[in-house]
Formats: sequence, C-alpha cells, structure tokens
Amino acid sequence: MKARNRFITLALPLLLATTLLSVSVPSRADVELPAVDSKFVSVKEINPSRDAGFVVGDKLQRTMILTVKQPYDLIKESLPIVGYEHRYRGQVSGIELTNIQVEEDLKSDQAVYTIHLEYQVFKIGRVAKPAILRGEIVKLRQQGSKQVKQFRMPSFNFRTSPLSVYGEVNLKNEMSPFVPPLKLHADKEKLALKVAAGVLGVSLLALLYILGASSWLPRMGGAFAKAYRKIGKLPEDDQGLQQAISTVHEAMQQVAGHSVFGNSIERFLQEKPAFEVARPEIERFFALSRQVFFDAKTPLDLGMPARQWLKTFCRHMRDCERGLKPEVRA
Repeated sequence: MKARNRFITLALPLLLATTLLSVSVPSRADVELPAVDSKFVSVKEINPSRDAGFVVGDKLQRTMILTVKQPYDLIKESLPIVGYEHRYRGQVSGIELTNIQVEEDLKSDQAVYTIHLEYQVFKIGRVAKPAILRGEIVKLRQQGSKQVKQFRMPSFNFRTSPLSVYGEVNLKNEMSPFVPPLKLHADKEKLALKVAAGVLGVSLLALLYILGASSWLPRMGGAFAKAYRKIGKLPEDDQGLQQAISTVHEAMQQVAGHSVFGNSIERFLQEKPAFEVARPEIERFFALSRQVFFDAKTPLDLGMPARQWLKTFCRHMRDCERGLKPEVRA
C-alpha cells in the first residue's frame, strides 16, 4: 500500500509537467511558416456578386484560380477541409465550408489550380453584422528541398442579416453601398392600366361618334347630320314640322345626287345600299310628307308625335351615312 502511494506521489508531478508541456508547445500545423515569394505564386478570385443580405442557410460560392510556378509544388493536403468552421476575431463566425472541388492544369513551367469553394451560413446575429471568409492558407514545397512555405489567399468581407428585425436598426449604417435599394415593381399593373385607359378612350370615341352631333370627326358632317342639327332648332308647330320635312328632303336629294320621291325609293337604295336597313322608315317618311303637304285627312300611325318621329328618322339616316347600322323598327 505504501509502495502504491509512493508511485502516485512520484508520477503525479511528471504527468502534470507533461500536460503543461504539450499545451505550451504548438503543433506543426499551427506554426506560421515563411511566406512564399509573390513572383512564384499568384491568385485570381471570383467572389459572390453581392456582399450583403445573407441569412441562415444561404450559400456563398467562391472560386480561387491559383497559379504556382516552378520550382514550387502545391501540397494538396493543405487545402481547406470540408466542415471546417471559420472564426472571426477569435469567435466562431457561423460560416462553414460545405464543399470544395479542385481542377488541376499542369504545364512545363507552372501549375494552375482552380479551386471551387462553397460556404454556408448557419449562424447569424440579431442585427446585420459583418462577416468574413478568411484567407485560406495553402502550403507549398520547393522541389528537391524539404523547405515548406505558405501562401495566404485573399479574404472576402460580407454582411449577414437576421430573418427578422430585432430592436432599432439604423438602415443607413447597416446597408451596403453596393446593394441597390429595394423597389416594388408595378410593371404589370402599369401595363394593365394603360390597356384599360386605351380601351376606355376608344369606347368613349366610339360613343361620341355614334351619339355626337358635331362635325369635327370624319364622316360626321354628312347631309343628314346637318339636317338633324337643323331640325332641333326649328319651332314646335305645324310650320316647323313642314320645314323639318323639307330639310330631310333636301338631305336625301344631296345624298342621292338627284330628286328622290316616294316612287323612286328603290332606285335610291340601289345607289346607296348603306341605307337599305332604313327602308321601312324611308317609306314611312314619304307617307308622312304626303300627309302633311297634300292629304291631311289620311290617317298615319307613327307610334309617336310626328315631330319626335322625324327626329328619330333623321338620326337613323345619319347613322347610315356614317357606316353604322341603326336599330330600325319595321
């Protein structure tokens, strides 16, 4: 029992000293090696297109094109390892290397290594904060020598953002100057509004063309259009009715180019087929004209007062001369 206690007493200080020695002496992997001369190594970096707005789960693709000239060779075992957790200012950054692919192009005087790196964000803060993909360190060995040197690739600075805003955030200070402002695009709505405005404009123009009495639009200054405007200004009496019938007669003769009577309606319609739809009303108009001027005792059923019917007839004839098809009652 005494021997056992004596052994523990002697072994304990030795074990403690060994532990302290192993902690104080850095491993070969942690030793900073001398940097290789820049004339032997060059690198071209292809970084992500943006440097802000990365959230949890986002991936960053980075490509490093490393050119190593003779007499140095790349030690491939020194390339970064998948699963390695980056640190920023001594703390775990929350950025992890998830994939690495290397393409090698060997030439007589140099070797070109295209290194595709993929990182993923798995930890963010409460507010937008800076992060970094630290410059990966690769090692090179000089041919014919055991001397090993290192080369540090450029780092890439970016910003991570929370999925939701926490507290008060100064957007002006947190936004990167390289990120354009977010805009709400309303291109589809603007296009729909323009189409609707165009349809409305055409509809209003068509309505004006159908119902308008002015003469500033094409085919709106015809003989019956003028007669319609003139009839509306005549007095509401028998003399006014006679003047209205005479006005319509003049319009019909102007359209036909010759005198039109009750027995020449067929000729008029053959020469002017656009008025065929109004045949029943044309025949009724000549019947009204005969009653007013020659045979007041002959009954004539127009379904409305003669003056009102005459205005309706004149409007229908105006529509025919404009190329429209009026609704004529047989």
